[in-house]
Amino acid sequence: MYNLSMANEKDVKKYLAYWFQLGKRVVIGNGATHLLPQPVYRGNIYSQEFEDCWQRIISLESGDCYLEGTNETIAELLTPTWEMMPCSRCNMPIPMKNVGMPAEVCPCSNLPGWPNTDLPAPRSAVNDQERLIGIRDRLLQNLSVKTK
Repeated sequence: MYNLSMANEKDVKKYLAYWFQLGKRVVIGNGATHLLPQPVYRGNIYSQEFEDCWQRIISLESGDCYLEGTNETIAELLTPTWEMMPCSRCNMPIPMKNVGMPAEVCPCSNLPGWPNTDLPAPRSAVNDQERLIGIRDRLLQNLSVKTK
């Protein structure tokens, strides 16, 4: 496996998860196989299908892997040279070199009708428990302000 930095691995996984939600696949083995795990999330974590796909992607036996419509391999994106930034056209995550030029194209360049603000945008996993606690805390705070 590649020597991964945890923050970078997290960013690359999030990048792939967003694009998987729009039907983009990962190409492995010089185009021999295309992977599109579904579902991407189970609750507030990546699904087992996503995690299995990730393990195939980072396996040395898979060779070069890349997201459809891009030129950068996943192995390249896992180096400190790259970071994920929002696309200026569609606001989805795209790889950008820390120094120098951004990626040549955004994966959105060949998605017909994208960006489409009439549809919900891809998202990160949601921690329901955390959100409910936040709502409860705001309600309790509002209640205590009104009783003073």
